[in-house]
Amino acid sequence: VSQAETVPVSGESRAAEDPLCGKFTWPIENFSKITIKKYYSDPFVIGGYKWRILVFTQGNNVDCLSMYLDVADSASLSYGWSRFAQFNLAVINQFDPKLSIRKDTQHHFNAKESDWGFTSFMPLHDLYDPGRGYLVNDTLILEADVNVRKMIDSFSYDSKKETGFVGLKNQGATCYMNSLLQTLYHLPFFRKAVYHMPTTEHDVPSSSIPLALQSLFYKIQYSDTSVATKDLTRSFGWDTYDSFMQHDVQELNRVLCEKLEDKMKSTAVEGTIQQLFEGHHMNYIECINVDYKSTRKESFYDLQLDVKGCKDVYASFDKYVEVEKLEGDNKYHAEQHGLQDARKGVLFVDFPPVLQLQLKRFEYDFVRDTMVKINDRYEFPLQLDLDKENGKYLSPDADRSVRNLYSLHSVLVHSGGVHGGHYYAFIRPTLSDQWYKFDDERVTKEETKRVLEEQYGGEEELPQANPGFNNTAFKFTKYSNAYMLVYVRECDKDRIICNVDEIDIAEHLRVRLKREYDDKEKKRKEKSEAHLYTVIKVVTREDDISEQIGRDIFFDLVDHDRIHSFRVLKQLPFAKFKEEVSKEFNVPVNCQRFWLWAKRQNHTYRPSRPLNEQEESQMVGNIKETATNKTYNGELRLFLEIQKAQDTYIPLSPSEKTKDDILLFLKLYIPDKEDLRYAGKLMVKANGRAADIVEKLNEIAGYPSGEEILLFEEIKFDPNVMCEPIDKKLTFRDSQLEDGDIICFQKAVSKEDSQQLSLPNVAMFLEHVRSRQVHSLVASFLHSLR
Repeated sequence: VSQAETVPVSGESRAAEDPLCGKFTWPIENFSKITIKKYYSDPFVIGGYKWRILVFTQGNNVDCLSMYLDVADSASLSYGWSRFAQFNLAVINQFDPKLSIRKDTQHHFNAKESDWGFTSFMPLHDLYDPGRGYLVNDTLILEADVNVRKMIDSFSYDSKKETGFVGLKNQGATCYMNSLLQTLYHLPFFRKAVYHMPTTEHDVPSSSIPLALQSLFYKIQYSDTSVATKDLTRSFGWDTYDSFMQHDVQELNRVLCEKLEDKMKSTAVEGTIQQLFEGHHMNYIECINVDYKSTRKESFYDLQLDVKGCKDVYASFDKYVEVEKLEGDNKYHAEQHGLQDARKGVLFVDFPPVLQLQLKRFEYDFVRDTMVKINDRYEFPLQLDLDKENGKYLSPDADRSVRNLYSLHSVLVHSGGVHGGHYYAFIRPTLSDQWYKFDDERVTKEETKRVLEEQYGGEEELPQANPGFNNTAFKFTKYSNAYMLVYVRECDKDRIICNVDEIDIAEHLRVRLKREYDDKEKKRKEKSEAHLYTVIKVVTREDDISEQIGRDIFFDLVDHDRIHSFRVLKQLPFAKFKEEVSKEFNVPVNCQRFWLWAKRQNHTYRPSRPLNEQEESQMVGNIKETATNKTYNGELRLFLEIQKAQDTYIPLSPSEKTKDDILLFLKLYIPDKEDLRYAGKLMVKANGRAADIVEKLNEIAGYPSGEEILLFEEIKFDPNVMCEPIDKKLTFRDSQLEDGDIICFQKAVSKEDSQQLSLPNVAMFLEHVRSRQVHSLVASFLHSLR
């Protein structure tokens, strides 16, 4: 019989995000006789959703039982559905339930990933071993314990507006870091000390922990939206997802404090970390029968307290200072007294103003040979009195004039199991009665009950469905519980919870962050208004083509990523745009002729035709929609043709160019220097012969009149170079030349000179350049594989 129990949401005041929990038990009879590869349980409802367990009885291509939680009705759900659940799956041990195998995880279920779980849940040979107790009388019992969270509309919720605070963005595995950073930020004394650390305007946040933390705290304090932490993690040297997974909160806390402590040396804030977090305890061994005592004083920044076997924080402190007797085979060797019966223990010399308690929720289980999470109930008070019972936790040398009464400031919570989970923090920034939950980007107000009672852990008992019957009460484990507590000492409260104003922040930091904020707002505004604008890239001869050919590029005409661009409204008349171009390039409007670029079949980009008068009378957006090639990523690319006579611009009109006019671009190759450069452009007649322009080319190149010139057409370069000789006797039309084509020319080289030159003609030069580029790409690829 399959059965499911769910936890109802109690009270109308519950937030929409509150979990709905339940457990489903599935006994499978005649398990070894099942031949179906994918075997499903009956559907069950938890959190208002239909679920089912999916098992591969012979493993999903592995020698293990494979088990998953599946959305039972995924095929019939509406488009875009999603749900989030933390859950654990278990194979029950029918001899001893404590030996049951249980694995937990969490998942955001959607149409692409409607099931989630464990492909290698447990080895099949262990499952079928009759002495293990998992398969008894050919019956296997499976369980699913599901904790569902209702999906909320995070887009409409404004944390700053609702609470006055902002959250931190999760980089993928950094929720544990976010909870710690929020806790440290809300210790104003610590925040002020971070602001006072010396940094300069030349420092880079991604390589400076102090500046990265200053920047992060400033943004948390003054931003209206959630803040990114990438600069801080990069300053740690954490660049990958694996880097985040290799650390935990306690380690991060210690690494951060150690690095800050080191950076604070020889500054005005030296010693701040010690002042806030450092306490001392004394390890002692005291002989019982002789007068001998050994002591060693040690410092601590946090304390690790046992959870297992302890009902609350006081019980953990009792265990921490518990006296161990050294006797029998374990006697203590005292100097000059030999082996002696002795007492060994720890007492506290002093406690810090901010007390950080790490709760040992995770430990190694030797029976199951794996790490497990301790979900036992563990209570912690709002006020912690460490002077109780006449200071039983204090050493004889402790200063009894200091009152060690603490108020709870923060509760850091882990929700899930040892294989995965989620972290968040409950904080009361001013130690008032109002608590806040900091869950990555989302900050909400919370009641004290949620901070204390609901984070103790343990089990919760469901109300009986039929109270009149003698039913066994159903209990489920609470997988969300506290794993770190932060207390602030009452006598230090006013010093720790202080005001932090803009005057505490260095001027260079305020200027830098104000500039970053303004840039961010500018980009946000541009993004929100992007549909109203278009980008026009304008190529000119002097500023673009001549500067790039022979230096950065050799083929084609220009790299469009490196030319001047204009961001203009789509509704701007093109005539107005020409006025902007006139201001930028100092070219009169009536001396501008614009050409459209086109991608040819041979993968080259060339100016193809000038805009006509009708097009120039339109709005910019209309020209873009009708003329832009899709490969331009929505840009409008133009070539600006200008002509000069004795440094004076010549007026140009779109209507002046006829179909018989061909615009050619020129490149000059100098063989003895192996140099290729841009040489200008020429407007020629289609029925003219190539021989007619030889004298003009000699003039452009500075060669004497009558110099023999060789002409080549640069046709393509990808995947192979094609640069063909041009017959000077033919007309340009017969040579199939058209607008935008490129003519490469050079001096004719004698046979004797040719033997002395490595690359005597431009075709060979371009082949050489292409070969060099290919070799460079291959080398880079091979290097990336190392």
